[in-house]
Amino acid sequence: MDKTEHLADWMSNLNEKFTKIPLSHLAIPGSHDAMAYSLDMDSSVLEPKRLKALDKMFSAFLRPIVKKWGTVQEKNISEQLDGGVRYFDLRVAGKPESSDLFFYHGLYTTMTVKEGMTELDKWLDQHSKEVVILTFSHFKEMTADQHKDLTKFLKEHFKTKLCPKPQVPSLSDCWGNGHQVILSYDNNLVNDEAVLWPRIEYWWADNSDPKEVISHLNTQKQKGRPEGLFVAGLNLTFDGNDMLLYLMKSLKDKTMAAYPLLLEWVKEQHQGPDKESINIIAGDFVGVNSFAQDIIQLNRADSGS
Repeated sequence: MDKTEHLADWMSNLNEKFTKIPLSHLAIPGSHDAMAYSLDMDSSVLEPKRLKALDKMFSAFLRPIVKKWGTVQEKNISEQLDGGVRYFDLRVAGKPESSDLFFYHGLYTTMTVKEGMTELDKWLDQHSKEVVILTFSHFKEMTADQHKDLTKFLKEHFKTKLCPKPQVPSLSDCWGNGHQVILSYDNNLVNDEAVLWPRIEYWWADNSDPKEVISHLNTQKQKGRPEGLFVAGLNLTFDGNDMLLYLMKSLKDKTMAAYPLLLEWVKEQHQGPDKESINIIAGDFVGVNSFAQDIIQLNRADSGS
């Protein structure tokens, strides 16, 4: 079995004791802005605000910069799943000239939401003991009817794979019920429905310095983890000024330079129910280094659960 095959089915290969504890007590690799690998240069700029205002006049200059700094993943969704990622941060926007919904990060993606979720569902069919956590949030340019249509599509698409709230299940629970998807939908326009989980807390440092990111995460840990599912974000954040300041750089350059320090922090963490344990750890450019392996490795038979 090669490394990819092992990571593609890591949940089904866990030591039995880890299959009987809530998913909130496992260490789970996550993808920040998971669909930001297919940004569309022909789309208008959605963010940051300063650059959005200049887009109409300077689109030929700005859009390549926004794409360079908005592209936070390189692997497509199937490759991320194959690489062990089980949490997906999904940001959705409507497009005035289209009836479809798209993902976005700075620019719209070329892939529609329906296309992305169809690809994910096909992968789940081939890996029946793997469970994913999907968070839909940061919606832009969407009407109440579009929210209604999207949630209807998601429920009809994943059907019985959807895990009902509010009790965070164990892998064993999921396997016994045929559940593979926890679907968080962070919008109050949607009625309270059994399979739509509320917002999952995300610890975000809002900083471009990896030392400050680690400091923020450690401060949050000292305050105590939430009871349910939650995310520690390793992602660096750059604003419009940074993008214009570092014209010759990219988010990937900055992220890859920071990763050695960030992965040192990961290796010092532990899963479990106690106050300072971690749960989901999300990052950028998942699959290009040992990020996922290092997080999965925290679910060791000799660790506290």
